[in-house]
Amino acid sequence: MARPLKRSHPVQKPPKRPPPLSTAEIQARVLYRDGLILVIDKPAGLAVHAGPSGAPNLEECFDALRYGLPRPPALAHRLDADTSGVLVLGRHPKALAKLGRLFSGRDTEKTYWAVVEGAPPADEGVFDWPLLKLNTRSGWSVKVSDKGQTALTRYKVLGRAPGMSWLELTPETGRTHQLRVHCAHAGWPIIGDRLYGRHAPGQQLHLHSRAIVLPLSKTKPAIRVEAPPPSHMLAALHACGYAPSSARPPRP
Repeated sequence: MARPLKRSHPVQKPPKRPPPLSTAEIQARVLYRDGLILVIDKPAGLAVHAGPSGAPNLEECFDALRYGLPRPPALAHRLDADTSGVLVLGRHPKALAKLGRLFSGRDTEKTYWAVVEGAPPADEGVFDWPLLKLNTRSGWSVKVSDKGQTALTRYKVLGRAPGMSWLELTPETGRTHQLRVHCAHAGWPIIGDRLYGRHAPGQQLHLHSRAIVLPLSKTKPAIRVEAPPPSHMLAALHACGYAPSSARPPRP
């Protein structure tokens, strides 16, 4: 005897969550825009793309950055979730291919600001310790190791205060967590670094992607874009002598 077919209820898809930043909020973070690229000011504490946890991420906001194009822009490079500042997006595949060649060929110039614990004895110098990425059961991390990849970071002290220093960091290579591990290995961990330093409850990482230079055209000057420091770094920066040169307010 044939059994009657069971009628199953249609699977209901979960409602799509709203992006972590509204259209107005993400568009207010656009620092530069032309036909090829967008440069935005990434907020600290938000991952740039989806991860295993499924937590909100910046890519969920990109649909609001089409500005008339048929598809949203895409990431040309990455920043750590806890790092704020300059982030470059390509507006279409041709732009992304061009940006990919710039970043892989190290033709861009990146400048970061960090406030670190302690006081470097010299006002400038170079970290050239190789870095090795380790995978463990609890996750992954990076350490200085002779078995690692070449990594080079130039630093300059921009200001000092009791127990802390304000550094300009210029990475010559783009290794994962390079700036954080180099500073920690030198004995000056970045304030708020929960992986490689000491992290007080509620304290955010004091690492900011300050500026980038992009030589996109052979016939035009390179594009330079700066992001104002985030509000969570201002107290430490002011203590180290930071004085903003413009009236543009810091972002949260």
